[in-house]
Amino acid sequence: MTFAILAFVAIFVLVGSIGVLMFYREAALERISQVINPQPKQKTLAETFQNTGSSIGNVVKRFENLMPKSDKEVSVIRLRLTRAGYRNENAMKIFYGSKVLTPLLLATIAAVSGLANLAPFLVYLVALGLGFLAPDFWLGKRISARQKKLTRGLPDVLDLLVICMEAGLSLDQSTARSAEELSQSQPEICDELTMVVLEQRAGRARSEAWKNMAERTGVECLRNLVSMLVQTEQFGTSIAKMLRVHSDTLRVQRVQMIEEMAGKTSVKLVFPLVLFIFPALFLVTLGPAAIVMVESFSSLTK
Repeated sequence: MTFAILAFVAIFVLVGSIGVLMFYREAALERISQVINPQPKQKTLAETFQNTGSSIGNVVKRFENLMPKSDKEVSVIRLRLTRAGYRNENAMKIFYGSKVLTPLLLATIAAVSGLANLAPFLVYLVALGLGFLAPDFWLGKRISARQKKLTRGLPDVLDLLVICMEAGLSLDQSTARSAEELSQSQPEICDELTMVVLEQRAGRARSEAWKNMAERTGVECLRNLVSMLVQTEQFGTSIAKMLRVHSDTLRVQRVQMIEEMAGKTSVKLVFPLVLFIFPALFLVTLGPAAIVMVESFSSLTK
């Protein structure tokens, strides 16, 4: 067992050393060039933190090639990263690199902390499994949080779109102005609207650009909005009136959802009442009577 632990630590140190050497190669060349041609330069604190973050990202990306992946899996992960708001090309490399580094990190923690001494095979298996699945869980949480923000900010964007269109702007101009005005309060939905505007400026059709936004986000209310926009454009009805109706519908649905959550509160309170409050209540109410009964029976038996 000791030999297995030492072999695992040796392999981890070897892989880590290779990654560090690959990463610090450019830094070493830069230092040599600075020694040959000294150029005094003082880095600010912000530049130091920025270089540290990019260094960690570069180390993680070195391990990305160790992860086998198919084209179908890459497309699915790219779509999930896009729905989480990560459109950078390096996001894919960092994600797959983290799926390699996280299991090694958890296994090292288990070996150093002594948890592996309890059941080495089981502990290492759990550490490797959790480390491999942890990036997927984290990405799922990020997608859910971003979709909630998109759903929450959509009614405000629709109201501003209605105001802009009633002021005389077209739908494309209203979309660009709304994305600009609400970029601070609703950055997620405004980011998606900016992508729609850029796609339209690149020559893509309006309906196709809006459908791409619905596919990128995966939010049901945005899909309904896109389908209504397409139908309105086909039949020639008022877009502003449709947006106002859809905004009111979303707010009514939000109120109904809150009322539903409030209605479920009484059912959810049953379990803590039964497990925590009722035992304490029975102890307070029946405890003195039980003590009196025990004292009475003890006096009778004497």
